Amino acid sequence: MDFDIVGPDAIREGSATDAYFDRTETTLRHAGRNPRVVAEITADQFPDGDYELLAGVKDVAALLEGRDVDVDAIPSGRLFDGGPVMRIEGDYLEFARLETSILGFLSHASGVATAALDVRRAAPDSLVLSFGARHVHPSVAAMIERSALVAGLDGFSHVAAGDVLGKEAGGTMPHALVICFGRGNQEEAWTAFDEAVGEDVPRVALCDTYSDETDEALRAAEALGDRLDSVRLDTTGSRRGDFRHIIKEVRWTLDAHGHEDVGVFVSGGLGPQELRELRDVADGFGVGGYVSNADPVDFALDIVEVDGEPAAKRGKLTGAKEVYRTTDGGHHVGLRGRDGPDDGEVLLQPLLRDGEVVEDVAFDIDAAAERAARDADLCAYGAE
Repeated sequence: MDFDIVGPDAIREGSATDAYFDRTETTLRHAGRNPRVVAEITADQFPDGDYELLAGVKDVAALLEGRDVDVDAIPSGRLFDGGPVMRIEGDYLEFARLETSILGFLSHASGVATAALDVRRAAPDSLVLSFGARHVHPSVAAMIERSALVAGLDGFSHVAAGDVLGKEAGGTMPHALVICFGRGNQEEAWTAFDEAVGEDVPRVALCDTYSDETDEALRAAEALGDRLDSVRLDTTGSRRGDFRHIIKEVRWTLDAHGHEDVGVFVSGGLGPQELRELRDVADGFGVGGYVSNADPVDFALDIVEVDGEPAAKRGKLTGAKEVYRTTDGGHHVGLRGRDGPDDGEVLLQPLLRDGEVVEDVAFDIDAAAERAARDADLCAYGAE
């Protein structure tokens, strides 16, 4: 028995597609038609001020690499709110059956990145980690974690995703570890963890398994002493009560007993609203489902030019376009070859030429996160 996973070979060869693209390809080949087209990928035709964060560009480049197409794209980590985020030029049959996967790469990753940017902006000065890989199919965990990092989150928990991304996953202990030592033996669990793991692993004790959070936090601090970096509170929603009050009480108790250097890290069902409410009393956050379960961005791929002539279906803007970012943070769309705004920065940049990647640096996660932070400031994304 094997897993229900569509593999990389199926994606690359184009069988990871909607059936009607098979029919389309068969029909065009039968008719001897294969026009040169310009196709654009958009979510909204005109800018509307409702910004989203682009991600998934690297995977599209990997899919189209080696095919006879030219591709321009807004770089990963940039905000958009209308007009194309990607433009593909070439003979239509060169990429027709890849549309399903192209849209899937961009739509899912951009939705996750946008949600991650929501929480990043909600607590800009706090440590925020991605804890949501357990809520998604394991085959897309690396996409989830890359998208979270593109938005500027500080780390993630999924080990295999870290192997794919070339970055180390982080994490300490689950409730299961504490439970394995039995009720009343929390100190044994915390001490065994401290003795077993490498020195590079932060000593973060989970402190809400059996008893009051304040009680367990103090016991952990006394058991590990100066080796304890933080306590983590992961109180479930059904038992949480006033979470802010609990955090403040834990902080007060640790300080009162001389443990001012022990941080308080919280997790469990958190989103932007909770981070805004807790960012002044907690030192860091683990965010799960809000990021990993984000709705995909509703991208569509549409032909807008055929053999050099404007062409688009009803409801879509015809002709190849450019998109611009102005110094006031505005997003503008215009026809390619026409004058843009005087202070407009052209956002669509060369990604592939004749099927060859123009610049690998475009896929650097840290650079993408820097772009996201700059655009978020410029566009006042998440401003309260």
